[in-house]
Amino acid sequence: MRPLSRRHRFSFGAARTTARRLGAAFALLAGAFALPAAAHAAIRVPVDTFTLPNGLKVIVHEDHSVPVVAVNMWYHVGSGDERPGRTGFAHLFEHIMFMGSQHVPTGRFDQLLESAGAENNGSTNGDRTNYYEDGPANALPLMLWLDSDRMGHLLPEITPDKVDLQRGVVKNERRQRYENAPYGLAQENIAARLYPAEHPYHWTTIGSMVDLDAASIDDVRGFFQKYYEPNNATLVIAGDVTTADAKRLVTAAFGDVQAGAPVARPAVPAFALPADVVATLEDHVQLPRLYLAYHTVKAFAPDDAALDALCTILATGKSSRLYRRLVYETQVASQVAAFQNGARLDGALQVIATAKPGHTLRELQKMIDEEIARIAATPPTAREMERMVNLAESDALAGLEHMGGNGGVANQLNFYSDFAGTPDFYEQDLDRYRRLTPADVQRVAKQYVANAHRVVLSVVPAGKKDLAVGGEARP
Repeated sequence: MRPLSRRHRFSFGAARTTARRLGAAFALLAGAFALPAAAHAAIRVPVDTFTLPNGLKVIVHEDHSVPVVAVNMWYHVGSGDERPGRTGFAHLFEHIMFMGSQHVPTGRFDQLLESAGAENNGSTNGDRTNYYEDGPANALPLMLWLDSDRMGHLLPEITPDKVDLQRGVVKNERRQRYENAPYGLAQENIAARLYPAEHPYHWTTIGSMVDLDAASIDDVRGFFQKYYEPNNATLVIAGDVTTADAKRLVTAAFGDVQAGAPVARPAVPAFALPADVVATLEDHVQLPRLYLAYHTVKAFAPDDAALDALCTILATGKSSRLYRRLVYETQVASQVAAFQNGARLDGALQVIATAKPGHTLRELQKMIDEEIARIAATPPTAREMERMVNLAESDALAGLEHMGGNGGVANQLNFYSDFAGTPDFYEQDLDRYRRLTPADVQRVAKQYVANAHRVVLSVVPAGKKDLAVGGEARP
């Protein structure tokens, strides 16, 4: 999976990141990547790891270039751990975790951090929920104490009044980001058609209004007791701290939090989309938009990197094939994008294009299908492959510019630890792209896209269903 600076996608919680440069180390790496591929300097983000007796895994990355520190806690629970009829819990808890715990009254969490010069936020997706604090190194004991109090002492504060308040906040967020946002319901419609009804990715992270209303206080407390345990979490501390100090502070803050029962997750059965699914969604939009979605593979599966490379060649940057043809040459589209969304359990590739005034989604679909067929028939050029690798390397370097936030080093270490099994996976991740051949990209284009069933969703202005595409034949 490409580093998160380019990829993770559709998560909630706005990131209020504090930019932290890695100074001379980044400058050296940037210079190294300007050299030919054979002479590149390897990215190394050294870490130390330890695990408390209660099962909390801790990853420490020392960087003493500036006196700041990032704390990033991943709870290994996301909307993919929910079940039909009880969706939206993971995202609801992202909000509840900021409502105050037994020793931190409501509102004091932010106040204490801000008074120390620190900031915090969180985000949720299908696979995990993360909470992070960024600030001066001397605020680290405070950050850890706040996180430990809401891990070990939140349950008494999960009251009907607080749950109802946050339920209302989440419902309002759903209205703002989904129901009242242009094209906001597209991904929900795609997920429901691409994945079977019992699949963990069949629903979106926000959940449904009906399910949010149906959640009882016992449902919410049970969700917390099952998933918000130290043995279902990983804590990253990155920045101006020593491993010895981190271990002492983490032990003091979290050592008395009791472990929970191991989380058992059922295997997700394999499936294949049995036929093309064509759908139309009327929305309050000015321009029609086309979505093509294909079932692919999960993160770090053998074909994940090749599918990601395919998306880069198709639609990343002004020299990509779809941008050049649809936006620049023919000017039938105002924008086009493609991405391989390899997640923990499964994956999907999407191509999205918005028609310019005077042009139709049929034009867009025809040209997109022609470009996909072309790359399935003839492998990409050496120049396209080189550009793809260069973009992957520059993305990795860009992620090193920030220690904290939802896309910096601390979060990336958590991501690699969870998805790849080791925190410092930067170089191995990049090697997946460097090893790709043009034939690899051609093969996945043919196997997963050109010759595969797909979801075709047209989002059109209200009352203009005639602008939607149908089941047009592919080249």
